[in-house]
Amino acid sequence: MKLCVIGTGYVGLVGAAIFSDWGNEVIGVDKDASKIERIKAGDMPIYEPGLSEIVLNNIKENRLTFTTSVADGIKDAEIVFVCVGTPQSETGAADLSAVWEVAEEIGKNLTGYKVIVTKSTVPVGTNEKVKTIIRANAKEGMEFDVASNPEFLREGSSVDDMKVPDRTVVGTETAKALEVMTRLYTHLGKPIVACDLRSAEMIKYASNGFLATKITFINEMAQLCERAGADVCTVAKGMGLDRRVGPAFLNAGIGYGGSCFPKDVAALYKTSTDQDYDFSLLRGVMEVNKAQKDHFVFKVTRLLGKNLSGKTLAVLGLAFKGDTDDIRESVSIEIVKLLRGMGAKLKVYDPEAMDNAKKVLGDVSVEYCKSSYETMEGADALFILTEWKEFSGIDLEKVKSLLKEPIIFDGRNMLDKEAVQKSGYTYFAIGKRTNGVEKIDSRKSDQRSAFLTNGNGH
Repeated sequence: MKLCVIGTGYVGLVGAAIFSDWGNEVIGVDKDASKIERIKAGDMPIYEPGLSEIVLNNIKENRLTFTTSVADGIKDAEIVFVCVGTPQSETGAADLSAVWEVAEEIGKNLTGYKVIVTKSTVPVGTNEKVKTIIRANAKEGMEFDVASNPEFLREGSSVDDMKVPDRTVVGTETAKALEVMTRLYTHLGKPIVACDLRSAEMIKYASNGFLATKITFINEMAQLCERAGADVCTVAKGMGLDRRVGPAFLNAGIGYGGSCFPKDVAALYKTSTDQDYDFSLLRGVMEVNKAQKDHFVFKVTRLLGKNLSGKTLAVLGLAFKGDTDDIRESVSIEIVKLLRGMGAKLKVYDPEAMDNAKKVLGDVSVEYCKSSYETMEGADALFILTEWKEFSGIDLEKVKSLLKEPIIFDGRNMLDKEAVQKSGYTYFAIGKRTNGVEKIDSRKSDQRSAFLTNGNGH
């Protein structure tokens, strides 16, 4: 099949690569000419394991090409995928300006029947407006269909997610559009959920909203476990072995971030209020997610004080999760900013997100290091804020020799509690009763009361 993918971000570039790897002829479109030249040269604008090899191989095989022209991109395409950004606006709703702009361009350049597919995450009713915009800009009598085909890709594993999806959701209005979309995906042998446009749009938000809720639940359990003396990792394991629950998204931490969950939960909540319904569960999810970060910082202040002037803190991890360079809505970045605001100097390291972090954090009171151990030299405490696998294997004895004080704040439960404490560290984890928590609780009774009653950041 001949396909066009408009947008070469995390969704568009991965989509174009895998579509071409399936044997289709794919043209990727992006208005940023320098970005396209980088891709052609093998310099991917995003970090995604395995992506570069697939892109370059399909360019070599002449199945994948790129252009800055929407007209050239859609000219011979049977299916046109819209994969542009839909960031959160000030109101909490999705900013759809890029979608409207692309729809207008497609309408102006239509030369024959095509299925126009929105793959970007968009709220209910978006595809109907896309159809209206295309119709208003297309030549009279020009035939086309619109479809909703939301993506379910996880950054860091999106290549595999695209190759082996759990299901494919296809929202259409006509049998003809459904037949075209089915031809593209039927070889995967996975369920195709055929539905109307609005249900397809809602499925994506419902999925992300539910997963964010699952993360939030285990983070709330972590608060309770920490106070009651239980271990949230053991609790999560016991829950996850129940097939009705499952183990995915039950890792307690400092809160969820990234380009999807924060904006999608906010957008779904905004949709509910637009429909005169208060989705109170989602409102609680957003509040608890913020509180999780606040609770983590609160423990730092209880041990080190609210004035961190003169303190140097080592930070491992800046991306919102491991195996990506994406720092959008990164809780790690937020915590770095908070600690810096309290007067601390930060020495930071991330395997892939350093360049992106520099654009946001700048150079004030932040030193960008070349390795994990470089961050620790002369630091007063170590913070692990992103779950990169390499951080779980740090040499505790070496770390101890580099730090001024043997203090670790583990925001992702990457380390073994018993091993860390046995090595002589004051240790803080998430949802575990550690010697760091006990140290705080052993102080004056008014401090203990403050920790137990206000530790959730409220």
